[in-house]
Amino acid sequence: MYADEFTAPIDTANWVAEVASEGQSRVFSGNGKLILDTRGGVTVWFKQPLAGNYRIEYDRTVVMAGGENDRISDLNQFWLASDPRHPSLFTRGGVFEEYDSLRLLYVGMGGNYNSTTRFRYYDGTGRKTLLASRNDSAHLLRANVTYHIAIEVRKGKTSFWVDGERVFYLRDKRIAGPGYFGFRSTWSRQEISGFKVYRL
Repeated sequence: MYADEFTAPIDTANWVAEVASEGQSRVFSGNGKLILDTRGGVTVWFKQPLAGNYRIEYDRTVVMAGGENDRISDLNQFWLASDPRHPSLFTRGGVFEEYDSLRLLYVGMGGNYNSTTRFRYYDGTGRKTLLASRNDSAHLLRANVTYHIAIEVRKGKTSFWVDGERVFYLRDKRIAGPGYFGFRSTWSRQEISGFKVYRL
């Protein structure tokens, strides 16, 4: 359905970055990578709503190499996102609490200084239900390791995969599109490549 190899500056027809104005923060692409290098929160939304049965795939690395924002934490993502109160989703400034009013699914991998990996459902009222967590060392982050991430959405169910392992799964009648996908992070430097969306 879509692919972006990030060989050029960010395609603003398909991506929008919401970056908190904190410290030295940059979001840019080129040479095969989308770079999130931020002190505060950042969300990079794929601007095309996704519906039906589909699979999202990408490679993602949390970089530790002495950079100003380098920290092992927060390989995060939103999907099936919608805003019950606003016709446009893209109205926020990157601060995490601004997204509490959305309806979406969220995986925070290596959150809280790389101590938690959690799967949550935001219901659009500010309630963020914890669906599952995997906080053992095998499901936390390692510096400079490239992870292959996949998210599948099928009617009434969704799953989150890391390097071929299904880490989280949910069957729920609320899983329905259309909805938006976004890369999410805070205070870290991350590289993303090989973004693809497949119809299932």
